[in-house]
Amino acid sequence: MIELKLIGATNALVFKDIRLRALQDSPTAFSANYADECKLTDSDWLNRAAQWTSDKSVAYLAMDASAAVGIAAGGLDKNDPENASLMSMWVAPTHRRLGIGRTLVEAIVTWGRRHRARNLNLMVTSNNEQAMQFYQSLGFALTGRNEIYRNDTSLLDYEMCRSLS
Repeated sequence: MIELKLIGATNALVFKDIRLRALQDSPTAFSANYADECKLTDSDWLNRAAQWTSDKSVAYLAMDASAAVGIAAGGLDKNDPENASLMSMWVAPTHRRLGIGRTLVEAIVTWGRRHRARNLNLMVTSNNEQAMQFYQSLGFALTGRNEIYRNDTSLLDYEMCRSLS
């Protein structure tokens, strides 16, 4: 049975482990990269875990017994708190197509609604057709806004949005 746990100081090193696994497995799915994040100290990870779950953001680990198998984060837009973002979404290849991704996204949706956000936005890399289809199945739609993917200028990041009303 999968259990969602908030990321915090008590599981910061589990967070570090799954984040690095995600960056290795799906390097173009994130704006960060593995080489840079490997340089962070354990203290940096503790600070990051505290930042990721705060009054304006939330982050979850999907746990299968004692193993982290998924991650997702949400944050309120600094300039417009009616908009929230879904970030750092990833599920381990061994646990895909089991509903874990849907559970993680719905946890962020619930959090966004509790914080009175009207929209949940995300960015998805143009070469990740499978992720785009997954997000569309959850009610997200392409907005038409895109930007150059920062780690590879031959790719774009597409914005997708879902109403939380």
